[in-house]
Amino acid sequence: MASIQICTFTLDRYLFGVDVRQVQEVLRTQPMTRVPLAPSLVRGLINLRGQIVTAFDLRERLGLPKRDAGAEPMNVVLRRDDGAVALLVDDIGDVVEIDESRLERPPHSLRGPAADLVRSVVQMPGALLCVMDTERATVTGTD
Repeated sequence: MASIQICTFTLDRYLFGVDVRQVQEVLRTQPMTRVPLAPSLVRGLINLRGQIVTAFDLRERLGLPKRDAGAEPMNVVLRRDDGAVALLVDDIGDVVEIDESRLERPPHSLRGPAADLVRSVVQMPGALLCVMDTERATVTGTD
């Protein structure tokens, strides 16, 4: 049976993940330059060894409460055809290997922005892992 590796991370009290093949690297908080007139979802630009990377705040995208004052986000940098982007997350988890047969459709009870962003779910010990559609997660509405 085929398996998939998922890079996991947390937002608020929820467990999310992305296909590890999309991940370029994972970084601690990076200095960011604000982008004037950009949607609030776009937290800024990161200069990653000469590569300009747009940072998207997933808490904002999912409608979750803002981070506590002083809490610094981590960066999950993803490779895309049009360049790298960073997802700002609360904390990085593990890379887990999951049999593809365990991937399920998101529950119908999933509402709001998460309903558009969660591609599939997997029951993990003590948590439901929500696998994100990274293309949708980084759409600003002006794309």
